[in-house]
Amino acid sequence: MPIKMFVVDAFTNQPFAGNPAAVCILDFPADETWMTNVAREMNLAETAFVWPIQDGFSLRWLTPGVEVDLCGQEVDLCGHATLAAATVLWHTGKIAREEVASFHTRSGGFTTARINRASSSSTTRKRASE
Repeated sequence: MPIKMFVVDAFTNQPFAGNPAAVCILDFPADETWMTNVAREMNLAETAFVWPIQDGFSLRWLTPGVEVDLCGQEVDLCGHATLAAATVLWHTGKIAREEVASFHTRSGGFTTARINRASSSSTTRKRASE
């Protein structure tokens, strides 16, 4: 089954500006190696992996890996990828635009809310992947 990938430019309302992050919306947790490979393929500072859980969404941020062994790693916190993930959830209808996005990460819980519904604080570019 195809997995939808998005590239979101956070902190801007212009395409190809701001701070890009990849976002992968899943139905359930994915294999660690697969997520690392996706992050490496996206080759952005962070790729956010999001899937629904009982009271919100689980969120993980992985890097493409710039270490000597070229192995990607999970980071503890990434603000622009969190905003990117929330933007994708709102734009895809996974949550209503007025709803607060609630994330659970290895660093704790985070919420994001739209504060200016008249204009977007980020732009979304979509990629399809398998």
